Amino acid sequence: LFPDDGLPPHEKRILSLLKADEATHIDELIEKLESQMSSSEIFAALFELELNGKVRQMPGKNFVKSF
Repeated sequence: LFPDDGLPPHEKRILSLLKADEATHIDELIEKLESQMSSSEIFAALFELELNGKVRQMPGKNFVKSF
């Protein structure tokens, strides 16, 4: 498991919505987070999380937690 300590709050929010065993579509993430973050902030945070190996993008713009 990756510790979430030290992550920016917006990345923690995204990780809290993702599961390792079930993909979540980008539109669902945007819908759930739209009152807290802009779509560009969500895309940027997902990119950072993916670069750091904490999430993986699956086909069809679906995302899962990586372990």
